[in-house]
Amino acid sequence: MRKAGLSLILGALAAACEPASSDDMLMTDVRFSSARTPTGAASFVAPASGGEEVPARDTRGHGTAVFHLNSDGTELEYRLIASNIENVVQAHIHLEAPGVNGPIVVFLYGLVAPGGGRTDGILAEGTITVADLTGPLTGEPFSALLDAIRAGNAYVNIHTNDGIDPPNTGPGDFPGGEVRGQIKGGHVDH
Repeated sequence: MRKAGLSLILGALAAACEPASSDDMLMTDVRFSSARTPTGAASFVAPASGGEEVPARDTRGHGTAVFHLNSDGTELEYRLIASNIENVVQAHIHLEAPGVNGPIVVFLYGLVAPGGGRTDGILAEGTITVADLTGPLTGEPFSALLDAIRAGNAYVNIHTNDGIDPPNTGPGDFPGGEVRGQIKGGHVDH
């Protein structure tokens, strides 16, 4: 009887751990446990899809980047999650309004070798400071990045590459970006 009960529990746990179907959207309510991200910190999110890319990409891949601003406004703690996407080689924050491609200002992930296979889960996490700003934000204060985010002029882009020429042949092979999401928010966590 005890073995049957344990088997039933283990079976239920295994079922609960099964990967979500490819049609499921990513959860965006990601909490951080860092002492540097206290309650009351501003949060931002970028839900990324192929439809937001310029040009739009026909892909089932999705991504979500979640950012929490520390209390003195000098660091963004982030977590980048990807789902149902193949051959991720890099991810960045770019500056530009929706529908327009812009320059890289922060590296979030990579550069890694092409042809890496499927990604489902946390792709990258870390902390962005003024030292991480690049491109047109090099030498600018951290507030320049925050101002662009708050104005709706920053987006997250996840790039893919299967390593076989020619590029842009379909999902898993969009070196210019497969999924994109404008960074939104600024709400305060409770």
